[in-house]
Amino acid sequence: MIAESGHYALVLALGLTLIQSTLPVLGARWRDPTLMNVARSTALAQLLFVAFSFAALVTLHVTSDFSVVNVFENSHSLKPLIYKVTGVWGNHEGSMLLWVLILALFGGLVAAFGNNLPLSLRAHVLAVQAWIASAFYLFILITSNPFLRIANPPIEGRDLNPVLQDIGLAVHPPMLYLGYVGFSISFSFAVAALLEGRIDAAWARWVRPWTLMAWIFLTLGIAMGSYWAYYELGWGGWWFWDPVENASLMPWLAGTALLHSAVVMEKRNALKVWTILLSILAFSLSLLGTFLVRSGVLTSVHAFATDPTRGVFILLILCIFIGGSLTLYAWRAPALKQGGLFAPISREGALVLNNLFLTTACTTVFIGTLYPLALEVLTGDKISVGAPFFNLTFAPLFVPLMVAVPFGPLLAWKRGDLLGAAQRLTAAGVASLIAVAVLWAWTRGGSAFAPLAIGLAIFVIAGALSDLAERTGLFRVPSATAMRRARGLPRSTWGTVFAHAGVGVALIGIVCETTWNSEYIGTMKPDDIAKVAGYELKLDGLTQRQGPNFREMLAQFTVSLDGKRLSAMAPSKRNFTTRGSSTTEAALLTLGASQLYISLGDATADGAIAVRIYHKPLVLLIWFGPILMAFGGVLSLSDRRLRVGAPKPAKAMRGLQAAE
Repeated sequence: MIAESGHYALVLALGLTLIQSTLPVLGARWRDPTLMNVARSTALAQLLFVAFSFAALVTLHVTSDFSVVNVFENSHSLKPLIYKVTGVWGNHEGSMLLWVLILALFGGLVAAFGNNLPLSLRAHVLAVQAWIASAFYLFILITSNPFLRIANPPIEGRDLNPVLQDIGLAVHPPMLYLGYVGFSISFSFAVAALLEGRIDAAWARWVRPWTLMAWIFLTLGIAMGSYWAYYELGWGGWWFWDPVENASLMPWLAGTALLHSAVVMEKRNALKVWTILLSILAFSLSLLGTFLVRSGVLTSVHAFATDPTRGVFILLILCIFIGGSLTLYAWRAPALKQGGLFAPISREGALVLNNLFLTTACTTVFIGTLYPLALEVLTGDKISVGAPFFNLTFAPLFVPLMVAVPFGPLLAWKRGDLLGAAQRLTAAGVASLIAVAVLWAWTRGGSAFAPLAIGLAIFVIAGALSDLAERTGLFRVPSATAMRRARGLPRSTWGTVFAHAGVGVALIGIVCETTWNSEYIGTMKPDDIAKVAGYELKLDGLTQRQGPNFREMLAQFTVSLDGKRLSAMAPSKRNFTTRGSSTTEAALLTLGASQLYISLGDATADGAIAVRIYHKPLVLLIWFGPILMAFGGVLSLSDRRLRVGAPKPAKAMRGLQAAE
């Protein structure tokens, strides 16, 4: 009965979305507050039913009910409980149910906390959310039903893909989906504004918190996915320009541009049409990512679906929502009033430059990801666009962007003083030059451009601190006064400092890991010693161990430096008999922000084993940077000016809005 109840709850949720997608729109057209308020109650009820459906699927996995196809194909009675739960979204059907749950969650949040929105705008936003939800409910019910039964239930399940049996799966997909689906709110606000033909600075203030929330989750989701691939796949790399990785990077780039554009619109009532377009593009790229992963057109560790019917259905959804929204944009955008003017040298100008580089980078990734697919469809030729293409195209775009980042916060609105901003960044420039000189003097090997790149990263970090020092009067006023000013700064200002500094920190980690990475690749027998970056790693022995649903070969290493024992490391190779596949469990030893990394290969007939040993200098900064960026986003989101959007209108104004 649990499976049937979960399926029925999905059907009821679909029925509610059909009501939510029509009656509020009619209410807005007829100026009927009662019909417009239907959107709020149906959005909350829809969330309740989807949550029940998702809870039903979790229950089926936890209780190992192998009469359900989804449980049989992705679970096993001996699998640890944590992986029974995370296995719910470790497959196509379950992940799509999680997708619509998060979509309903965001709609429910708008319904619950959107009382400060004009009634007609809230009705349109929730109606657009319902249009999206109804399409995906139909997709799940028609092509990807997670509650299908097996006529003759088997005794045991096939187990989850061993690569996905990792704690990272508990964090990475939900974070990523919260980012992907979170941009649906920005999309719905944009479509609602186009339908109403009205957009202003208040609209930007309403949409910014939702966009910021989605951006925070997507940042953390991408970082978590990168770290998961780094330690779980055993390759020792943290980014592979995999098409599915690119599918998450594209909406992140568009969302970052949207955040900066919304700031200009809120402060100066400018860039209206551009902000609307970015709102549409950010979610459109999220839908594109969903298509790439779920359609089967890509072969990746991330990709689940291989059924062409699903691909065609998602492609149809893609065409309807992306094509429909862009058509609406082309029709209504020219009628929107343009905002205020500003000089090229101004904070608005710096943010426009930021948008230019980010959207160009996004376009580059888009072309590099989809061109091979389009070429194969049109000509049948298969080509590969990999790291060399993306590295060569990204550097020319991000170097000037990084140079410009510290200038933006130091420029005035409307008309700025570039020379004055440069003078305030003198200390940051000196710090970056010193860093370059020291690195050139002390480092050996690697690219000659690496010290320049680290100097650029130092410039970004020091530039963010310079903005903070300028605002607080540090070194110009007594320290007590500076501290008092620092406490009085808006949290959004602190958020900008942390976010920009996080970019610089991540760049330092990327440059150091890719430039001065050391490795040892070979075969070892017990008592053999490998030397990497001054460290000695001795293989003490190999042992076999039985896990809950796997058999494991464990290697014991002793790590020494200058003859002194530092620690032990124990990489392993796991064999999952049910699936007939194996995984490599890398061993990591953290040394400050650097790491030693060991992964095992296959054993040989003479008792040796293939090993990969890496020393990765400052590699942890690659993920510490995004965490800083996300923390900056959280600080900005906690700013009382953004916590719930625009101030609530006065009672008289609310009465007028309801009567409109």
